[in-house]
Amino acid sequence: MEQNNYGGALQHPVGSGFNATSTATDVIRGIDLHGRTAIVTGGSTGIGLETTKVFAAAGATVIVPARDISKAKENLKSIPNVELENIDLMNPGSIDAFARKFLASGRALDLLVNNAGIMWVPLRRDARGIESQLATNYLAQFQLTARLWPSLKKSNAARVINVSSQGHQFANFDFDDPNFLNRPYETLQAYGQSKTACNLFTLEFDKRASPFNVRAFSLHPGSIGGTELAREAPMELFKKMGFCDAEGKLFPHVAASLKTIPQGSATTVWCATSPLLSKLGGVYCEDCEIAELEASDSQTSKGVKNYCLQKDNADKLWTVSEQMTALSFNPD
Repeated sequence: MEQNNYGGALQHPVGSGFNATSTATDVIRGIDLHGRTAIVTGGSTGIGLETTKVFAAAGATVIVPARDISKAKENLKSIPNVELENIDLMNPGSIDAFARKFLASGRALDLLVNNAGIMWVPLRRDARGIESQLATNYLAQFQLTARLWPSLKKSNAARVINVSSQGHQFANFDFDDPNFLNRPYETLQAYGQSKTACNLFTLEFDKRASPFNVRAFSLHPGSIGGTELAREAPMELFKKMGFCDAEGKLFPHVAASLKTIPQGSATTVWCATSPLLSKLGGVYCEDCEIAELEASDSQTSKGVKNYCLQKDNADKLWTVSEQMTALSFNPD
């Protein structure tokens, strides 16, 4: 019987044995990735860099597409089995060029980790007029996954990991005005919408790709210290959200709640490699486990919002994504 996660049918913990304090090294212990090929966007900084390190240490060949090649080269210089390529996720032509080069290599793609993302940015638009968080955090992963589909299918056991966020709880996807043309721009609303889109894409892509033994997972990595995600965030925003005091120092309880980078990359690595997920897909995960449905009205609670799991929303987003990217993606 065909399984899918519409309505959250599969949103039930599987007893992973791991938790919020587990690290990427913990969850991959005993797993051999020799002979496997992975692509990790944003794989040269933060949790993406840790993901790259752990995959490479387990034997995988890891391709890291990056916009700042010199910075990436420096960060990756001590890691074996890594190939560095150029990409700009705000530039559709750059995404296509990267994908063409990989497809030309003839390799199967076993793991695609759509990790790169931005947050807390002012209103910007790409050359198509698309709001930057939607373009970078979601449409780039839709386009890249579509372009790499032949290589994913060739694997016959591929996984696509879309790094989402608990921030999806900030906003449902606004089908009437996704690019803030007729409503005031609010950076966290834009971020939330982009991450909701990640979850809906995961839901629908897994349904369409699973007949080819390609599965998809989305996840919340946790609130993590030491990354570059907040590099453009104004301090006043953190003060308003109750994260820090008048001098800009994190409150002790906030600092204590943050994951380390090895802990923050653990759920990504678990989704990519856990044998417990070999016959599952389309689910949203957190703390190295399939998350429960979010049951409260709080915007900061654990779990996944129901609107991320609805077939109608997922179908509609797929159509909108094809229109925005000017490509047709029908896995077959």
